[in-house]
Amino acid sequence: MSERRIGVYPGTFDPITNGHFDIIQRATKLVDHLIIGVASNAGKGPLFTTDERVALVRDEVAALTAKGVSVEVRSFDSLLMNFAVGCQAQVIIRGLRAVSDFEYEFQMAGMNARLNPQVETVFLMASDRHQFISSRFVKEIGRLGGDIAHFVSPRVAHRLAERFAQDARQGVEPATGGAGE
Repeated sequence: MSERRIGVYPGTFDPITNGHFDIIQRATKLVDHLIIGVASNAGKGPLFTTDERVALVRDEVAALTAKGVSVEVRSFDSLLMNFAVGCQAQVIIRGLRAVSDFEYEFQMAGMNARLNPQVETVFLMASDRHQFISSRFVKEIGRLGGDIAHFVSPRVAHRLAERFAQDARQGVEPATGGAGE
C-alpha cells in the first residue's frame, strides 16, 4: 500500500480569490489530502485577522469537502518548512501567475529544498482567466468601489464590502498587501 500523499498550499489569503480557489481545486487532484496553510504574516498588514482569513478559506472550500475531497485549513506562524513537516506533507504547492512571480518562488523553493530535501515544491500555473488576479489588487479595486465579482466569490465580496464600510466608519487607513498573496 502506498503512503498517503499530503500537500500544503500556503498563503496569506487576504482575501482568498478565485485564482487561489482554482489552484486549490487543481492541487486536490495531485495529493490525497490538501492542507491550506493560512500564514499569519503580520508584516504584510493584512486586512483580515488570521482567524477571519481561516474562516473565509473554510467557507470557500466547504463545497469541496462536502463532495468528499480531503481538504483542511490551518493557520500557521512559523517557517513554512516547519509547518509542512509538522503536517507530514511531502509536497508544497505554489501558484505562479506570471513571470514576475517566478524568481521569488524559484528562490524560495531552493531554500526550502536546502532546509528539507524530502519535501518537494510543485508549481501550478494560474489558469489564463486568473493570471492577473492578486489579493492586493482585489482589495484596492473593492476599496475604491469597483466591481470585484469576477475575482472573488460572492461571500468574499460581501465580507470585503463589510470590512471597507467598517473601516470607513472608523476612519481606518487602508492596509496594503505584498506579493505572493
